[in-house]
Amino acid sequence: MEKQKRTLNHYMRALHRDIGFFVVGLIIIYSLSGIALIYRDTDFLKHETQVEKKLSPNLQASELGPMLRLRDFKVLKTEGDILYFPNGSYNAVTGIAEYTQKELPVWLGKFANLHKTASQNPAHWFTTIFGVLLFFLAISSFWMFNTANRQFRRGLIIAGTGIAFAVILLFI
Repeated sequence: MEKQKRTLNHYMRALHRDIGFFVVGLIIIYSLSGIALIYRDTDFLKHETQVEKKLSPNLQASELGPMLRLRDFKVLKTEGDILYFPNGSYNAVTGIAEYTQKELPVWLGKFANLHKTASQNPAHWFTTIFGVLLFFLAISSFWMFNTANRQFRRGLIIAGTGIAFAVILLFI
């Protein structure tokens, strides 16, 4: 038997299939943690955790918020050496800050942090490669059908609609 000539179409379909199977678990994890991030301003799936941090003594109120990495930080009242803020307090003499914060479960928090990976973090290679693989899957999907096929033209229309929807969403 004569060996068949392999076309670009053949290789794109094979790569699309294999890479698709490879990233399916990653896609599930990213999608679930992404949904959790959408509701990060709510208490959805969160539990309270008691935090105690040792900071420098005698910090000013303006320095305390950034040191604790708390958003919308404000001091509610001061009694002697203790500054009270929502869900906690800071002792200016000892430098101890005690507060409660709401966190995602540890396993979900780790996955959610993948969405926020900075380029200095070694995990950025993982997230970059994952993004490149997803980009390849999007582009290689156009090799799934013959260009003369009605399904291919329909796919182009649907892809164009998706792109237009994303652009419109950016302006809303």
